[in-house]
Amino acid sequence: MRAGLVTGAGSGIGRAAALEFGRLGAAVAVCDIDADAAAETAETIRKDGGEALAVTADIADEPSVRDAVARTVTEFGGLDFAVNNAGMASHGRRIDTMPLAEFERVVHVNLSGTFLCMKHELPALRERGGGALVNIASNGGLYAIPTAPAYVAAKHGVVGLTKVAAVDHAGEGIRVNAVCPGPTRTPGFDQAVGTHMIAAQEAGTPLGRLAAPSEAAAAAVWLASDAASYVTGIALSVDGGRRA
Repeated sequence: MRAGLVTGAGSGIGRAAALEFGRLGAAVAVCDIDADAAAETAETIRKDGGEALAVTADIADEPSVRDAVARTVTEFGGLDFAVNNAGMASHGRRIDTMPLAEFERVVHVNLSGTFLCMKHELPALRERGGGALVNIASNGGLYAIPTAPAYVAAKHGVVGLTKVAAVDHAGEGIRVNAVCPGPTRTPGFDQAVGTHMIAAQEAGTPLGRLAAPSEAAAAAVWLASDAASYVTGIALSVDGGRRA
């Protein structure tokens, strides 16, 4: 049985990915800073006949990340894949008025947190003889989102980390890719943008609607699977045509 870890799996894209991995027969470590949310996702996987471990983890804290990976390896005997999805939103700011502490917090969680996950996941994958990492970035990692300087800077950094890791670890049988979702109807998106902006976001999307979390998750699941065995170092847009 393949075993994997998904961060931010208590809700949104992370939850959808964890549920799909479980449905496909993988053992899943469901990691989230919200212990109750992680437990709920894990219980749903188990009720559907899958194997899951709930892990409380803060990706911005290295000991927490190290322990989450170690618990996963101990529980399942190894690590075959990971989806690094946890992060935080930040909108409605301009560079000239954004407090430095807020900028640093957003970058620390979204970029440094992803780095910490990769730092501790890569050795576990290497011990397994290879595997796949998928980082959930954003279309904000490919182009500008107005009034989101820290978020865009961090997500561009996630795409850069992904490409470097893909090149550095290809010889170890480890593939590293990123998914760059456009506007997706997650609780975090609704909170950051506000429901009054949904119509405007839909109007700016060629497909005429926002993505469901399961649609972005499906891309991550594919990239982690053997079906994507010759794909590494990409930043895959899942955005309804917005980038085009």
